Amino acid sequence: MEKLEVVDVVDENKEDWKGRRALKLEYGGMSAAVLVLVMIGFENLGTFALAVNSVPYFSGIMHYSIPDAANMLTNYMGTGYILAIPVAILADTWIGRYRTVLISGVVEFLGLALITAQAHYSSLKPPSCNVYDITAHCKTPNDGQEALLYIGLYLLAFGSAGAKASLPSHGADQFDETDPEEASKMSTFFNTLLLAVCMGGAVSLTFIVWIQINKGWDWGFGIGTIAILLGIIIFAAGLPLYRFRVGQGTNDFVEIIQVYVAATLNRNLLLPEDPAELYEINQDKEAAVEIEFLPHRDFLRFLDRAAIQVKHDVESEKPPSPWKLCRVTQVENAKIVLSMIPIFCCTIIMTLCLAQLQTFSIQQGYTMDNTFTKHFHIPPASLPIIPICFLIITVPIYDRIFVPVMRKVTGIPTGVTHLQRIGVGLVLSCISMAVASIVEVKRKRVARDNNMLDAVPILMPPLPISTFWLSFQYFIFGIADMFTYVGLLQFFYSEAPKGLKSTSTCFLWSSMALGYFASTIVVKSVNGATKHITRSGGWLAGNNINRNHLNLFYLFLSIVSLLNFFIYLVVSTRYKYRSQGPSVPAAN
Repeated sequence: MEKLEVVDVVDENKEDWKGRRALKLEYGGMSAAVLVLVMIGFENLGTFALAVNSVPYFSGIMHYSIPDAANMLTNYMGTGYILAIPVAILADTWIGRYRTVLISGVVEFLGLALITAQAHYSSLKPPSCNVYDITAHCKTPNDGQEALLYIGLYLLAFGSAGAKASLPSHGADQFDETDPEEASKMSTFFNTLLLAVCMGGAVSLTFIVWIQINKGWDWGFGIGTIAILLGIIIFAAGLPLYRFRVGQGTNDFVEIIQVYVAATLNRNLLLPEDPAELYEINQDKEAAVEIEFLPHRDFLRFLDRAAIQVKHDVESEKPPSPWKLCRVTQVENAKIVLSMIPIFCCTIIMTLCLAQLQTFSIQQGYTMDNTFTKHFHIPPASLPIIPICFLIITVPIYDRIFVPVMRKVTGIPTGVTHLQRIGVGLVLSCISMAVASIVEVKRKRVARDNNMLDAVPILMPPLPISTFWLSFQYFIFGIADMFTYVGLLQFFYSEAPKGLKSTSTCFLWSSMALGYFASTIVVKSVNGATKHITRSGGWLAGNNINRNHLNLFYLFLSIVSLLNFFIYLVVSTRYKYRSQGPSVPAAN
């Protein structure tokens, strides 16, 4: 009985801040996780406005062209997502998640502080100039000014990567997943995490954006800097309350690399007809040790060469080199990761579409009438508040109503398979871009009918069309977000190998990173391909959005998204689940 009592009050897999086994009544739990949620909320409050409203700053204050400004934003966003992968590996293997969050938070604070200083001091930015006046010759930043901007921007990207990589998993570490009561609290934590992200983003999109436009960019960036600092202080203060999962010194990423190395070295060996002849440690001898065993599956068999046993290796008393001979379980984990790659490749296009809503759609909004009431005008950069508010309302409805109803129809615990959920989001993304193209056609027709094709945004009266026309594309894409990105998180977590559960979100971050980088490539390629067939010098060329062909670009993305969905149908229906799991074909 005494042993059972100890197990009940101690989280065997965690330590407290002094390196002792963590007592559940004293460390971790929701009281500690709340501090993580506060940090997530403040981090989003400080940086979300930059993600949606930086193009006007880059173009209007720093004097970059609109396409270049859009590419600067998507490169920054892509870097922040792609860096989450190596940072997550460092956090799980050597540094630890708590230290990673603190280091990343400080770096993020310094990056935004540099951007704030540049926005405040006139000597650190080009002289004021109206970039929309075609007769003006606005100076671009000199080398020093440009270097300061990029240093601040990419310090911010690195810090943001650390937050993405470590905050959610550190929050989950505050619970014992083997304890049913704490496992349910962990589920509550993840639901509340989405709420914290949305709340921080909502404040950033309204209050911070309003400050940037009405009080000055330096004030907006400065308040964001203070928010990040407050988040760091509150998070750091929880040190005596947290449970910690110590880095193990090994990582399944390394083991997966070992499989590819061993398979390459053994490429000339013949595969045995009987998979039982492949190498695996004795499960009976290892029964007392918590080691994962996976059965062999007959696909991607070229990787099985990593587990081919050579006679002299078997007879040797020395343990085989993991770079020459791998366990069947290790090979199966490598197969799982490889088979998931086509799935997240099919979601890259969706992030590419999202990038346009964060760049060109904001520029559309600056040309339109943003009157909300007689005395209140909503900033165009605040339009993403529409899908955020919708998510806050819809996610509980989806979880409490839609899932139980679909569970009775399909017999699947989650209502629909994760891959089906992703597919719905991809279709909605395609529809969102088609709607965006239609709205842009209407906006340009209004400009043409009112002889305002050369109207200068902000300095001249807006077009007589409400900016809320843009809300349709944001609304549809918000629903797509709920389906695809949440579905991806669930899919990667459920399918990822046991040792990669904590870093499985990096699959999502890498997909989004590639989407942002692809946006930069696509924008430049489209401009280059249409340079000689349009009067404006390209579909997206120049600073006058009324004279370019954004409607055709949106239509192009809609068609590409539709083709991408058909590819996804093929890939998802052929996917082999880690477990026997869902029997319903995905994305049907």
